[in-house]
Amino acid sequence: MIISAPDSQITPKPEFEAPALANVKPRRIFLGGNFVFAHPAFFIAFGGGVGLSRFAPGTMATLLALSLFWLINQHLNPIQFLLLTGTMFVIGIWACGVTGKALGDHDHGGMVWDEIVAFLLVLFFTPQTLIWQAFAFLLFRLFDILKPPPIRYYDKKLRGGFGVMFDDLLAAFFTLLCLAVWKKFLI
Repeated sequence: MIISAPDSQITPKPEFEAPALANVKPRRIFLGGNFVFAHPAFFIAFGGGVGLSRFAPGTMATLLALSLFWLINQHLNPIQFLLLTGTMFVIGIWACGVTGKALGDHDHGGMVWDEIVAFLLVLFFTPQTLIWQAFAFLLFRLFDILKPPPIRYYDKKLRGGFGVMFDDLLAAFFTLLCLAVWKKFLI
């Protein structure tokens, strides 16, 4: 059975005026600790809360990855380390996918698990000196922020948790490529 109202009771929705909205800047939503602890996926995707940083959350997460690397690298053999980062990558696909859907933003700036996992991988293949790690840090942040081709292409093309994780994996690859070229030809 279909119920309809007489035409006199239907009020049309006002139309939006595009020129009036052209000057409106989108508001960045700042989330709090309550959000991060509301679901395990949110906690993971936001790097345990590091993604809540109002100042450069991706950079803060990369620094966290450096600290984590110093803590765990000495306790794991290479196979264990790669298995751990692979597992973290798969968990990140799930966590970032769930969190992105909840926020209505597939790659919210506070989701920093991708930076943590990708930079752990960079550090695994980087010579274990502070100067090399600092250089790797700068290169990785450069690739992650600027997103040169093809990183930008995949960042725009791939959606969901895999897309969030994959563009940082590409940034890690190009970081390692630059480090290898530097080591091979300039030292």
